[in-house]
Amino acid sequence: MAMPLRSLPDVAVPAPQRPRRVLISTDTYPPDVNGAAYFTHRLATGLAARGNEVHVVCQSESGPPAADVVDGVIVHRLRSAPLLVHPTMRVTVPTRLDRLIAGIGPDVLHAQGHFVVGRAAIAAARRADVPIVATNHFMPDNLFQFGHIPERLRAGAGRLAWRDFRRIFGRADHITTPTPLAAKLLADQGFAREVEPVSCGIDLTRFHPHTEPKAWARKLFDLPDRPTALFVGRLDEEKCLDQLVRALPLVVNETDAQVAFVGRGNQRAELERLARRIGVSERVFFLGFVPDETMPQAFAAADVFAMPGIAELQSIATLEAMASGLPVVAADAMALPHLVDGNGYLFQPGDVVALARHLSAVLTDDDLRARLGKASRELALTHDDRSSLARFEQIYDEVAR
Repeated sequence: MAMPLRSLPDVAVPAPQRPRRVLISTDTYPPDVNGAAYFTHRLATGLAARGNEVHVVCQSESGPPAADVVDGVIVHRLRSAPLLVHPTMRVTVPTRLDRLIAGIGPDVLHAQGHFVVGRAAIAAARRADVPIVATNHFMPDNLFQFGHIPERLRAGAGRLAWRDFRRIFGRADHITTPTPLAAKLLADQGFAREVEPVSCGIDLTRFHPHTEPKAWARKLFDLPDRPTALFVGRLDEEKCLDQLVRALPLVVNETDAQVAFVGRGNQRAELERLARRIGVSERVFFLGFVPDETMPQAFAAADVFAMPGIAELQSIATLEAMASGLPVVAADAMALPHLVDGNGYLFQPGDVVALARHLSAVLTDDDLRARLGKASRELALTHDDRSSLARFEQIYDEVAR
């Protein structure tokens, strides 16, 4: 005998919650090689690995628009054209991004700048009532060389650049920058909004001290096995790399040293000419572009990290060197002093003799080098990228409420 069917009670079944949807706008993204591109890629892939749906809108590296999934991130590339004042760079063709934002439906826009892509994305997000988080990586000094702006005009050009920055970033709901010093810089430039320092962060599982002999790592890059000072970054004007080359003869008076440069830029030919002119060309090595997956080995090949730049808002490369256990010799400028505390030395920008003295001290004293390297690693531990990613997720939720 069939049993009568019982009606089931109505039970509310919660709808599955979709992942947080983040749109990141940036004017520079890999294969571009610079600090902002590197941070943005790490942010995007890190958020995707934590279960977010991440979209990046950036310029095309070749010209035509395109879309693809790269490293778990949906990358939307906008049409671009060559930048006349810098033949190796491109600029996005201005366009409205309303259709893209409507199609993605992001919970938040995270703008990484206020230039062509950034201002278009911020404007479209405002029209669509999408919350905006904005992170600043900008200093006028980074742009002067590309615009070929004469020294006498740079103060006025800087004021105009900061005014434009304040107008665009003033439309964001929450603003961050990598360091407290960078936040103070914005306040000093008349930016009245609160700015939260959030470290760019580094992957401490990838960048750590190596136990293998230095000779093994140097062989990977065809470097002689001798004491090595390393620089990583763009070989451009504001990095002041000529000072590192000029310091080398003084260092060689104390020890059999060499300098290795990782990166590309428009100053390479000039640095090569300088090295030949002062007689150290056989001790200056240009390693060019080194893929991200090989960077830990580049740090492992060095004994000390040198950063003579004067326009660093944080310097991810310096942090990665510190995480790798390298002592640091850096210019006493912008954010770099915040990264040197018992783990190396600061020198006044332009003081080549002091730079050489500090490099020599590190390269000639094994015990000192080990002590400074240990202090570098301990300082780097406070910049774990997992903490930075978690804070950005909190910010996204706060602005979306």
